Amino acid sequence: MDARTTFLDCPAYLNGDGTVRCGLPAVVADSYTLGSTDGPVTSVKIHCPAGHWFNGPVSALTVHADTVRADTVHADAVPSVPVAIPVRASLR
Repeated sequence: MDARTTFLDCPAYLNGDGTVRCGLPAVVADSYTLGSTDGPVTSVKIHCPAGHWFNGPVSALTVHADTVRADTVHADAVPSVPVAIPVRASLR
């Protein structure tokens, strides 16, 4: 990896009811632009260390801070805003 490597939080669901996300850092393996009727759409191919792979628009792969990661604080402690890489609590 080089200094330009980009990461997103992995958006994979870890439970059946869709409340817990993987959230591990997923590296952007490829970035590309697709045309649409609303203009160009930036899309990426990402993968995380747990083996989850996704390919699609960045807006669809961005995890919102109000979803709970398996090993983080309760969702009420995190602001409800979309972020690419939310701040994580220490597990000490």
